[in-house]
Amino acid sequence: MHDPQQGVLPVNKNDLIAAVADETDITKAKAAEVVDAVFGAIEKTLKAKEEVRLVGFGTFATAERDASKGRNPRTGEEIDIPASTSVRFKAGKTLKDAVN
Repeated sequence: MHDPQQGVLPVNKNDLIAAVADETDITKAKAAEVVDAVFGAIEKTLKAKEEVRLVGFGTFATAERDASKGRNPRTGEEIDIPASTSVRFKAGKTLKDAVN
């Protein structure tokens, strides 16, 4: 994950906030507001079952999982697994190229 030419990459929210503050010359408090706003906008859009397309970076989307049957690994008993919504992320070409 460490690229000597790029520096250390952010690995958690606090690191991301610090990186945004450093790159944009704003305070960490203001960067935290920006990061929270971006995450909030993504979450709100996904809750509305809409895609978030960030050209070159990637696309966040929801996927519905149907209810299904499963087995309890300890007892072997059949269990019902309820339907659920999951979040998917598909990396864009620019991001894929940057990583490779």
